[in-house]
Amino acid sequence: MQADRKNKMGLAGIILCTVMVLLGSSGAAQIANGADHASEQIQLDEFEPYYSEVLAAWEQASFRNASESKLSIPGTQIINQISGDDALSGSYNGKSNVLIWKKNTIEYEITVPQDGLYHMNLSYHPFNDSTTSSLNRRPIVLSVAIDGKFPFKEARAITFRRLFKDEWPIKKDRNGDDIRPRPLEIKQWITEPFTDSVGSYAEPLKWYFSKGSHKISLTGDQAMVIESLSLLSPSQIEPYEQVLQRYPAEQIKLTGDAQVIQAEQMSSKNDVAIQMMADKDPYSLPEAKGKEIFNSVGGERWAKGGQTITWTFNIQESGQYKIAMRAFQGFVSNMTTFRTISIDGKVPFEELLSFPFTYASNWKGIALEDSNEAPYEFYLEKGDHTLEMTATAAPFQPIIVQSERVTGMLREVDQMLKSMTGGVIDKNRTWKVAKDFPQLVEKLNRIHTELTHMADDMLQANKRRDITLQMIETSVEDLESYLKHPDEIPYKMEEISSLQEKMGGIKETLVKAPLQLEQIYIVPVDVDFPKMEAGLWRKVTSTVSHFFYSFMKKDNLSDLDDKALNVWVNRGRDYVNLLQELSDEMFTPEYGIRVKVNLLPDENLLIYANAAGISPDVALGQPQDKSLDFAMRNALVDLSQFPDFQQIAQQFAPGALLPFYYNNGYYALPETQSFKVLFYRKDILKRLGLGVPDTWDEVYDMMPALQQNGYNFFVPSSDFITFIYQNRAEFFSEDGMRTALDTPDAFKGFKQWTELFHIYDVEKNVPNFYQHFRKGDMPIGVADYNEYMKLSVAAPELTGWWGIAPLPGIPQSDGTIARWSSGGQTTGFIYKSSPRKEEAWSFLKWLLSADVQERYGLDLESFNGIEFRWNTANIEAFTRLPWPKDDLHVILEQWRWYKEMRILPGSYFVSRELNNAWNRTVVDGMNYRESLEEAVVSMNREMMRKGQEFGFVDSTGSVLKTLNGPVVTGPWDGVDTYDAE
Repeated sequence: MQADRKNKMGLAGIILCTVMVLLGSSGAAQIANGADHASEQIQLDEFEPYYSEVLAAWEQASFRNASESKLSIPGTQIINQISGDDALSGSYNGKSNVLIWKKNTIEYEITVPQDGLYHMNLSYHPFNDSTTSSLNRRPIVLSVAIDGKFPFKEARAITFRRLFKDEWPIKKDRNGDDIRPRPLEIKQWITEPFTDSVGSYAEPLKWYFSKGSHKISLTGDQAMVIESLSLLSPSQIEPYEQVLQRYPAEQIKLTGDAQVIQAEQMSSKNDVAIQMMADKDPYSLPEAKGKEIFNSVGGERWAKGGQTITWTFNIQESGQYKIAMRAFQGFVSNMTTFRTISIDGKVPFEELLSFPFTYASNWKGIALEDSNEAPYEFYLEKGDHTLEMTATAAPFQPIIVQSERVTGMLREVDQMLKSMTGGVIDKNRTWKVAKDFPQLVEKLNRIHTELTHMADDMLQANKRRDITLQMIETSVEDLESYLKHPDEIPYKMEEISSLQEKMGGIKETLVKAPLQLEQIYIVPVDVDFPKMEAGLWRKVTSTVSHFFYSFMKKDNLSDLDDKALNVWVNRGRDYVNLLQELSDEMFTPEYGIRVKVNLLPDENLLIYANAAGISPDVALGQPQDKSLDFAMRNALVDLSQFPDFQQIAQQFAPGALLPFYYNNGYYALPETQSFKVLFYRKDILKRLGLGVPDTWDEVYDMMPALQQNGYNFFVPSSDFITFIYQNRAEFFSEDGMRTALDTPDAFKGFKQWTELFHIYDVEKNVPNFYQHFRKGDMPIGVADYNEYMKLSVAAPELTGWWGIAPLPGIPQSDGTIARWSSGGQTTGFIYKSSPRKEEAWSFLKWLLSADVQERYGLDLESFNGIEFRWNTANIEAFTRLPWPKDDLHVILEQWRWYKEMRILPGSYFVSRELNNAWNRTVVDGMNYRESLEEAVVSMNREMMRKGQEFGFVDSTGSVLKTLNGPVVTGPWDGVDTYDAE
């Protein structure tokens, strides 16, 4: 029945696409007539079907696995490459005549003796030398084209991972807690089959080759060394019953205790994100006893498809064994997760391709067994063996494909409704949808059918009801209610639009497969498994113990260490722990200075601590304006007094340092730097025939087309800095004693800022641009780094449908476009009361250096995921982090125009009064010039008052000392060194 549904859902389109790939353009032309429905299906799939659909089409067309054969091409036998020196033959790690390939595209040619489906294998080694980062821990991702075409979507991202092991033994900190060990790369040659990048399939991908000559193109942007590329016939994994029959008939009856593997003691892992975990369950060993002890592995750090852990164990006597493990799988209620389980590099039988771990709220003993709870038996020879477990979402892949297909159709429905209604829900208007817009009803019927099939497939894969199934069923019921009254569908525009988010949430849930393991047991088949779950009495005694352990003394901020450099960090625990580890590992051995890093839970505690005479040597993670608040009160060290300050400052954009300059000194340096860019929806702009604007005039030109179709442009109503700076105005006079917002250029910038809202009708109050962008009613707008990370992490349904561009700007007489804007920063500074100022400066410049910022950023992201992407202010380190190349180019172009507002006594009144002036102009309708002039008077009055407080102005208003500062008038050409190609 499921196969029949796939046929109805567009198998003709899949076969058409496949035949086009196989026959080329001339063959495709012969079958193009009468393929309207198929073309529609291909369009929904962005012109490339999924591998599962293509494989089904191949099988439907009677394409079979190739018979026993293996074809191998030496890595150096390339027939073409884009650049002449990106791929060269050489020697590497014990092998000669191998291909050292840096990036771009290489091409191989292979002659296939027979038609059929093949697996492809690559023998490779990750490449590192002085020109590539030794800290690059990302997997190598290649796109693979056959004869110039991608046969399926997954061919665009084929993953070849690196291998790592944790550094042992585990070190402990001063509190007796385990310190997370550093991952070490295992530098060895690896032979791996071509698999998709997210573990959607439990088996390697199959590729169809017809008899004859074919070209295989590999494209990538990470360096690797290739020994050979191979085609081989796919191996058939048999069911358990067939494998069991081949075990030796006569065996010695085995006795003895279970062999126990501590799960955290991995022999290798293929992703540094897989981490040891501290668990306080009474049966988890070693026991925590109030400490942070790493006694398990995985959890949400082992949830992405393709992540593999390998353990090594030894068998003393050949024979049949059974396997079990202590596992915790209580992450998503009633959701099953799956693992592909291999022994000695091979999946023993079919049932272990996607072995299920069902939801349980507590630790459970899980045996590898069949549906009747009969343990599987494994015949193991005497000697060393490996056990591998790989996260996979293979059973959910049909639902994921269906959810993306539904998302595409919902996107089309959403666009149709916006075109019909102009984006306005008018319940006074009468519709005849079934008569005037039959295609809308037809599309919703197709979505309803697809969702019904999704619900059936979800229950079959998960074996129990869960929140995802409930979400699908609720969506089906909603659509049924809409279709009963089709003329009311335009009134349901918001509800239908929200369905896109639901579908994205479904995919986001299904692609994650978290599982935590504590111990693994290898037991002779006739021996009972050891007890794997804590009883009631053990749980009670453990709870009581943990209660008393909670009173154990931990570090607090007042416990300053007289023999160490005290650093307070206003960030989360993960950031603080990692900084402590890096300091212990890298800074202390090099400089001989011990560092104590403490978490500062609230930035305001710095003020209270300073008032109480308790201050650290270094404060990190502070808001941009915090340093000058302290500097004005003579509490911080002027960093420019250090002889190498200018050399260190060159790592940052000149405009980024403006907020730290005060009274002839610099009192902080930036740690992180946000950025503002232009976000746009590719699908919506393409449908409207609009390009990405490069100037504000182009923004004005596109506004009618956007608003006539129910869309709008987004600009934060508080973003005055962009418009003041882009119009060549400044916020303060040269001497820093008054505002400069009374100049013609400042009036021009203020007018441009306010006219966007009261003339061009940009929304005045948008609580959450991310949600509007995701729904599509604001398909273009100005936003920052936080929106970038939200879209990257939490909007999977928009993958490939959005992009970023430099901010619109104002053309200059020299032909450039001024794109000035700020972003916001976090900072680090040194307290004047510190007795270790030189040591603190050594630490601060060490921390902010390119190498340390790169290591810190890579570790954060590796350990915690992309949502921890470190937006370092050090431009060199920023370019070394794993930003997509196209996005990096955009961010760096905007970086050259980065410029913050200076902070001076009373300058806080500037933002306050500018927002008041905006309200008077935009909301109340006051003339823009009159409104800004009123604001200027208030700003100058406050700056004069604060100037008197800090001794720069006397009681009569005479200036005693000016606050001249650096001026940034041109873009930073330092970006040119690092700009992406």
